[in-house]
Amino acid sequence: MSVTYAQGFAAAGVPAGISSIAGKKDLAVVTNQGPLDVAAGVFTSNRFCAAPVQWSRGAVADGHLKAVVVNSGGANACTGQAGYDQSARTAAAMASKLGVDAEQVAVASTGLIGELLPLDNVLQGVDHAFGQLAESEEAGSDASHAIMTTDTNPKTVTLDGSGYHMGGMVKGSGMIAPQLATMICVITTDAVISSEQAQQSLREATGTSFDRIDVDGCMSTNDTVLLLASGASGVEADAKEFTSLLSQACASLARQIVGDGEGSSHDVNVTVEGAISEEAALTCARAIAGSNLLKCAIAGNDPNWGRVVSSLGTVPESVAPYDPDEVTVDINGVRVCDGGKPGESRSLVTMEEREVTITVNLHAGSAQGTIWTDDLTVDYVHINSDYES
Repeated sequence: MSVTYAQGFAAAGVPAGISSIAGKKDLAVVTNQGPLDVAAGVFTSNRFCAAPVQWSRGAVADGHLKAVVVNSGGANACTGQAGYDQSARTAAAMASKLGVDAEQVAVASTGLIGELLPLDNVLQGVDHAFGQLAESEEAGSDASHAIMTTDTNPKTVTLDGSGYHMGGMVKGSGMIAPQLATMICVITTDAVISSEQAQQSLREATGTSFDRIDVDGCMSTNDTVLLLASGASGVEADAKEFTSLLSQACASLARQIVGDGEGSSHDVNVTVEGAISEEAALTCARAIAGSNLLKCAIAGNDPNWGRVVSSLGTVPESVAPYDPDEVTVDINGVRVCDGGKPGESRSLVTMEEREVTITVNLHAGSAQGTIWTDDLTVDYVHINSDYES
């Protein structure tokens, strides 16, 4: 049921003529019917952040939102004041339907950078979506389809807490880097929580999920993750349990993004163990996961551990101290590198399954960290050499 799983939320997804794909659902709306209107947001750190990011950062700053409007078919990024005005007008159009201030509506966009949106189509889409708002499973499904771009399938999650519910949707397939990752994500809950708790929990949840996936090492201008809480269950959530549940939701959605990486044929779990700190482990894992040479090797079912250690070796000793002669590398359970030199034959590694696990042990400490990534295939090149939103 996606974003309509929790009580107090209605959604819609409609075709508005924004996308270049005729008839595609390309505008989604999610409304919070209360009694609470608590909200939190995490956004891209890209300095060329898109107009809807700029608008929504301001809208959610007070910890409250009544609705979010999401469009695919255009990123509205690098469009100057005109682009910001489009985001403001989109929010105002939805706000007028709800009888609230424009600043109580967030906006998110995804698609091609550098072009203004067909605003008339967007505004007509808002009007159409408002008329289609429903609390049904179908409405949640429509919304999750409307936010897709190069995604091959919708990505949703539903979870139950102690007397409350959580649902969410995300889009993301390419332009994924571990600095949040390219996504538009909306998560809803009917728990009773404060704005402060919502923001704290969301930051922690994204830090261990969306911040730890890497399809192609490219950071987006439009990353937006929003959490909306209606309080409709009447159940005050335990902070620890709520953060854990939200982290599970984000982890599920992040893993689905990796599983739908543009043109990918393998999902790759890169875990670095035995580091002096979690930061050191994650830095090493990101260096390995970001190697295009390794990604191409995996696409060819080649467990080339040399590409693992060569990438690992680029991490400065000041960040992650270790002795290269102590490092081990396991690929799908086979120790192909033992103490910085050849271990078992890499011909023993089977690579036919979709999931590949690379485990590196630095033997320098007790901390560990994991980054999920994909391989790079010819299909990725085709998708991104002729990208249309």
